[in-house]
Amino acid sequence: MIVAVDGPAASGKGTLARALAAHLGLPHMDTGLLYRAVALNLLRWGGDPDSEFAAARACDFSQLDFADPELKSETVGGVASRVSAYPMVRSALVERQQSFARQPGGAVLDGRDIGTVIAPEAHAKLFVTASPEVRARRRAEELARLGVHAHYEDVLIDIRARDERDTGRAAAPLCPAADALLLDTSDLTIEAAIARAVALVESRR
Repeated sequence: MIVAVDGPAASGKGTLARALAAHLGLPHMDTGLLYRAVALNLLRWGGDPDSEFAAARACDFSQLDFADPELKSETVGGVASRVSAYPMVRSALVERQQSFARQPGGAVLDGRDIGTVIAPEAHAKLFVTASPEVRARRRAEELARLGVHAHYEDVLIDIRARDERDTGRAAAPLCPAADALLLDTSDLTIEAAIARAVALVESRR
């Protein structure tokens, strides 16, 4: 069974995807980490985030540790949002994601274009969303737990900028698949959101 979980930044899709993978006994891929890996490589190599060719060269992960905590930094996240708009970068990462999705037994993947581009054949597709204000508050709280001080207003500006880039890019823009089930987590606790996600996916089994 392939489960696609898409949605904007800080919507809760990663948390829900991990919970669904545990519930279904399937492997999980956070595809956003791939783009963060490109961004981290680019920054460490002194590459220009405004150069598509430099970003494409940074798609080599042979020397990268995906457990590196720097992958979760706001700086890397901001650059990842920019380089993810490049067709050359997306093309370089598509096969890796599709191979993971189509492994025997299936998988759960979360990202921006799983249900529309990576695995349009997915058995269950969720589009997870929440208001920009709620997402900004969640991200600010997450950063605080990591010991990173961030002003809510700055995080909100960043969230809105990422939304604009993600939905407006020419290559695989963020949008719900026609057959995706919408899950708005704005007013849900983590436990309630997980329960709802499990129920929606089970309805498609």
